[in-house]
Amino acid sequence: MLKVRDDDAAAFEQLVRRYQDRLITVLEHLVGNRDQAEDLSQDVFLRVYRARKRYQAGAKFSTWLFTIANNVASNALRSRSRRREVTLQPHDSGPLGPRPLDVMLAASSGQMPARQLDKAEMRDIVQMAVAALGERQRMAVLLSKFEGMCYAEIAEAMELSPQAVKSLLSRARVNLREVLEPYMQHGRKPKK
Repeated sequence: MLKVRDDDAAAFEQLVRRYQDRLITVLEHLVGNRDQAEDLSQDVFLRVYRARKRYQAGAKFSTWLFTIANNVASNALRSRSRRREVTLQPHDSGPLGPRPLDVMLAASSGQMPARQLDKAEMRDIVQMAVAALGERQRMAVLLSKFEGMCYAEIAEAMELSPQAVKSLLSRARVNLREVLEPYMQHGRKPKK
């Protein structure tokens, strides 16, 4: 980022390549939509570039990046709540279901069909449980588990105290356990 601050275009390109996929994944979990996450990631990198001259190397770059991402996602969610949007859910398009390419790719992976379904079901249930968390809990969980950030880094990215992050993550774990435990112990799917 220091090279980017000094107007090195190749360094900015490398920075985007290094962080783009991780950023899109976090944003997708925050806003619940892959296309919007991709758009928001462009906005985040645009903000990074515009603020490059003000960058201070006091903290890790990823902490600064995810602070910007958190703000951009919060703004997008606030904006979405002010206007009415209709999200179309995929529907069955034939014998292979709503996502025929996913089914065909899984079939070619060599895994047994029952195992593929178990993994897909588990992934969907975990995503549903994470999506059910409040915005701040979700962001804290994503930065902790997917980005491997410590309490201090999460606190800086979310503009909270480390103790507040610890409490936020503790409450998030309780909420996730409440949603996931019936499924893990008895195979009961949570209600959407």
